[in-house]
Amino acid sequence: MRTFTAIIEKCKETGLYVGFIPGFPGAHSQGETLDELNINLQEVIEMLLEDGEPDIDGEFFGTQNVMVT
Repeated sequence: MRTFTAIIEKCKETGLYVGFIPGFPGAHSQGETLDELNINLQEVIEMLLEDGEPDIDGEFFGTQNVMVT
C-alpha cells in the first residue's frame, strides 16, 4: 500500500473539489464531495501506476503562510 499527499481546492465556479498529487503528472481529479474526490483520485493513481512507476518531479513538503502588506 502506498500513500500520496493530495492538494485540494474547492472551485468557486463549479462548487467541485479539485485535487492533484504534486509532482505526479496526470494525477488529478475532481468530485462533488471529498469522499468522491478521494475515490476518483485513487482510481486515477491506480490507472497511472499500471503504466509503471511514475517519474515523480517533486515531493510534497508542506504549506507556508505568506503575509503581504
